[in-house]
Amino acid sequence: MKAWVLEQISKVGEGGNPLRMVDLPTPTPGTGEVLLRVSTCGVCHTELDEIEGRTPPPYLPVVPGHQVVGQIVAKGPDTHRFSEGERVGVAWIYSACRRCAFCLGGNENLCPDFKATGRDVNGGYAEYMVAPEEFVHPIPDVFSDTEAAPLLCAGAIGYRSLRLCNLQDGQNLGLVGFGASGHQVLKMVRHMYPSAAIYVFARAQNERAFALELGAVWVGDIGDVAPAQLHAIIDTTPVWRPVIEALKNLAPGGRLVINAIRKEDSDKDYWLRLDYPTHLWMEKEIKSVANVTRRDVREFLTLAAEMGLKPEVQEYPFTEANRALVDIKTKGVRGAKVLRIL
Repeated sequence: MKAWVLEQISKVGEGGNPLRMVDLPTPTPGTGEVLLRVSTCGVCHTELDEIEGRTPPPYLPVVPGHQVVGQIVAKGPDTHRFSEGERVGVAWIYSACRRCAFCLGGNENLCPDFKATGRDVNGGYAEYMVAPEEFVHPIPDVFSDTEAAPLLCAGAIGYRSLRLCNLQDGQNLGLVGFGASGHQVLKMVRHMYPSAAIYVFARAQNERAFALELGAVWVGDIGDVAPAQLHAIIDTTPVWRPVIEALKNLAPGGRLVINAIRKEDSDKDYWLRLDYPTHLWMEKEIKSVANVTRRDVREFLTLAAEMGLKPEVQEYPFTEANRALVDIKTKGVRGAKVLRIL
């Protein structure tokens, strides 16, 4: 099979291409596993973190990609949930131990043996991939393969972030950063909390305009002050400054949910500017989001189908994975980016 592999940590967009297309043996599904013929795979900002070493894979080379849609073409022993020919998806959560206290308590995203698709194991930038059947998800018929891919990460992690906000209808929600996840959260909020008001903070003018198109009541730059205090805020940026800026807009008793796998060291001095009375007094909270659970993915896919949530998508041919990565890093992202493999 053809597959894109990361062979060494490198900088995206600084000469050369970070991924190389190679021929690999088509994998064989083991016990409890299924083999997918991949049709599409979403391109995520987290791939930049893997490639550039901020959340490095435990071994190289590795096939990236964790928003995978495909058809089951073979099954290993002891598989019972799906039949060959069914269309399924694989998300960031590739597997967890299912035995520890976190897994048994429904928090498999915190499992010490959590494995991420496309980082800890080979992912979906390939013509085929294997995955544990218990961690594979049926894709609702209402979505095309291209539409389904971003739902598996940007949508699912956005859904988890929104749940962690404890938002009530009629309250104010802030979204800091407005890419693949943020625009799906805005659509979810309008469906689930029709009286909630959504305020969007984004650097790029095209992102702010997109937010207004989707129903935001106000948009501004990262450092702007919203015209109303916000009961909850979701931050999806990879840097520290938006955390400090967001806390200024948080209402007493409000919660800032940080939906990011890491924060860059380049502006970590912003934490030195944390002022307790301004940023944390009045029982304000900061909560991080770590990975997703199978429940998050499956509940969100059901919700997305019910509400007709169709993500904004830009499709790239399989041969242009490196260009898609460069575009995510250097250009304003309107919606999500997806590789068309099949």
